Amino acid sequence: MNRRVGLCFLLLLSACIYGSFAMAARKSFMDEVRESEAPFDNRTVPLEKQVIEETVVTMSPNNDEFFRVLARKKQIGRYKCSSCHTDKPVKARQGLELTHSDVVLQHGLGGRALVCIDCHHREERDYLEDKKGRKIDFDHSYQLCGQCHFRQKRDWLAGAHGKRVANWAGERVVYNCATCHNPHSPRFEKRFPATYSVPLD
Repeated sequence: MNRRVGLCFLLLLSACIYGSFAMAARKSFMDEVRESEAPFDNRTVPLEKQVIEETVVTMSPNNDEFFRVLARKKQIGRYKCSSCHTDKPVKARQGLELTHSDVVLQHGLGGRALVCIDCHHREERDYLEDKKGRKIDFDHSYQLCGQCHFRQKRDWLAGAHGKRVANWAGERVVYNCATCHNPHSPRFEKRFPATYSVPLD
C-alpha cells in the first residue's frame, strides 16, 4: 500500500515539474513583441484573407463584374423544407406552432403585412418565389429581397450597402441580406448609441 502511495506521489511530482517547465518555455504574445528587434512593416501584413464560408456567384447590375455572396442554405437550420413539407396530410395538432414557433413575422406594415406564402414557393418548398412567379434559390435570396427593397439592392450591388466578408483587397465576397437582417423581422430594433467613457485612471 505504501509503495503504491509513493509511486502516485512520484508521478504527481513529475507532472508538476514538467508542467512548470512547459509553462516557462511557452512565451506570451507580449513577450514576443518585446523581444522583437525588427521594425514593424505593415506591407508584410497580408491584405487578402481567404474566405472559408460557402459562397455563390452573382453579377453586378451592369453585368460586367462577377462577385461572390455568402450562401444561405447551410445557415438555415431546417433546410430542406421539403423534408417535412410533403404531400402527406399534417396529422399533428398545432403543427405550425410545434415546428415554426420561433418565427416571428413582422415584415411589411399595416395592411401590407406579409404572410409565409408571399415569399416562399407555394408548391416547391425548397425555393422562394417573387411576385412574378419566378422561382428563387435560397442562396440567391437577395433577388427576392430586391423586388421590394430595390434601392437597398442597387446600393448592395454597387457596394454601398452591406459588408464585405474579408478585407477590401482581393476577390469581392459580400454578406447576403439575411446575414444581417432576419428575413421574417428585418427591421433592426431601436437602440441607444454606444457611448465611450474615458478611463479615470
